[in-house]
Formats: sequence, C-alpha cells, structure tokens
Amino acid sequence: MSRTLTRLAATAGVLALAAGLAGCQTAADAGSDYVTDGKLTIATGEPAYYPYVIDDAPESGEGFEAAVAYAIAEELGFAAEDVVWVRTGFDEAIAPGPKAFDFNLQQYTITPERAESVDFSSPYYAADQAVITIEGSPAAEATSIADLQGLLIGAATGTTSLAAVEQIIQPTAGAQVFNSNDDAKLALESGQVDAIVVDVPTAFYITGVELDGGVIVGSLPEIEGATDEWGVLLAKDSPLTDAVTAAIDALRENGTLDALIAEWLGADQGVAELQ
Repeated sequence: MSRTLTRLAATAGVLALAAGLAGCQTAADAGSDYVTDGKLTIATGEPAYYPYVIDDAPESGEGFEAAVAYAIAEELGFAAEDVVWVRTGFDEAIAPGPKAFDFNLQQYTITPERAESVDFSSPYYAADQAVITIEGSPAAEATSIADLQGLLIGAATGTTSLAAVEQIIQPTAGAQVFNSNDDAKLALESGQVDAIVVDVPTAFYITGVELDGGVIVGSLPEIEGATDEWGVLLAKDSPLTDAVTAAIDALRENGTLDALIAEWLGADQGVAELQ
C-alpha cells in the first residue's frame, strides 16, 4: 500500500508538472507574435520629426504617425499604456533580419524592392507631390503647370518627386537633380533653382519651419509613379502583418485616417492643385 501511494504521488507530481509546462507553453504561444508579451512595441525615427511626431515625443500621441500608431494599437486591442516606443534608423529598420519592434512608422514608401526584405501593411497615407518656393521667386506667382515649365525646378534623386517634375511639369531646362531634399532646399534658398518638388506633408514642414518666406505653390496631379503610398513596416513574414493591415483598413473605412490626415497634415488647409 505504501509503495502504491508513493507511485500515485509521483505520478500526480509528473502530471502536475506536465500541466504546468503546458500552461506555460500556451501563454508563450499567445504572446509569441509580439516582441514582448502583453505589449505592443512600435518604432519610429531618432529623432522623429514634425508633423509626424510632435516635439519628438511619440508617447504623447501628438503628430500624424504617433496618432495613427495609437489608433492601430486600439484596433489590435491594446490600451495606450501597453504601447512601448523604441527608436531605429530609417535604413536600419528596412534592412533584412529580425526586428526589435512589432511595427515601424517612418514615412516608408511601399516599393517592390523594399518588400523583398520586409513586410508592409496596406497604405495608411498616399502623399501627393507639391511645388514649393520662397517669396520673391518667379515660381511664387505661378498658377499653372505651364507657368513653371520655363523655370528651374529641382527634386531629390530617386524620388517620386523627381518623377513628378519630369513627367508632369516637364521643365524646358530639364529637372534639376539633388542628392536629398536638404540639398534641394539649400539650392532653393541660394537661388540656384526657382522651386522644388516634395511630398505634401514635407512641403508643409519645409515652408512652415525651415524656410524663411516659404510658399506652397500648389500640388501636382496624380500620375502613375508620382504618388507615395506609405505603409507600416514589419519584419519579413511577420505573423502580425495581416492583423495590422486589417486594423488600417478598418481605420480607413470608418474615417479615422481621413480625420487624422486633416488634423495633422494640413489637408483641411486647401492646397490647390495645379493644372
């Protein structure tokens, strides 16, 4: 009888241990889709800029991408206090390999080349292109695309902004090409070009914050290859890609994205489209 009780106790102990391990495995599986169980880890740039994040403080929810991030979190079932922010470089995040975040928002344009290394959600914003200049420039008086064609118009290389210059404006002197938006902006300030083309949110930032006497001349008509669609970036084959896409699709359908665009990106300020 004593030996029987001992065997029963040992068996019960093994079963209890197995049950405990099974319970732990289930809990791990439930949280394994996320970097940290029970938390949503979101990445942005270092630093993160206006108007996407206000005062480089994404945890405030202030700024377009900060607000979109918290709206996605809510759709995924996370409370604001369960969101954890981390910082990454732009190129670092888009490189192949494991990620220290669940998803990343840094104005990533969705491209086939990038999609070979990372996943993208459906777009949360489609950025039109805008012509900007400074007060006193010949471009400041332009009211049509034809008015711009005889001027020197620049854009950063490898961008949809440059495609817009080449395909829509078609300046007679050819597009003036720069290594970056910063280089193009400096050329505008020094009078090397009459205007430059950037996406609309960048246009608001540059003219409102960086340029003395900055002017948005107008936006350009949409053509194939001249509209940036921004997606949330995730690790390649992330188990969260479908859920994040579904969350963004829901925010688009219920009007939340449009409301956030109007609030943070100046859509309600009425940028006239040049014809």
